[in-house]
Amino acid sequence: MKDLIERKAAILKAISHPVRLSIVEELSKGERCACELASLFPVDRTTVSKHLALLRRLGIVEDRKDGLKIYYRLRMGCLVDLLRCLDGVLINGAKCCSDSGERRYK
Repeated sequence: MKDLIERKAAILKAISHPVRLSIVEELSKGERCACELASLFPVDRTTVSKHLALLRRLGIVEDRKDGLKIYYRLRMGCLVDLLRCLDGVLINGAKCCSDSGERRYK
């Protein structure tokens, strides 16, 4: 049980960084080349690569090679629901409910 809590905490900690959170949100739209992702942030490519490596190590994203390019996609799709819930609460002041497993926003 403790191990599960620590793993959850590591995932939440990883997506708490603005660049990593932005990467997750970008990948929620579909697969992207590492070079495309790197161009979205005002940091050098090696920094973005380190962020991607951490996300991959935690199982949040997965990658595939195509020639010299590396493409990333979101592996942990359930994060999209979490982020959507947060958007609803923060942007619209909505309350996120989960009655009988169904997600609704009021």
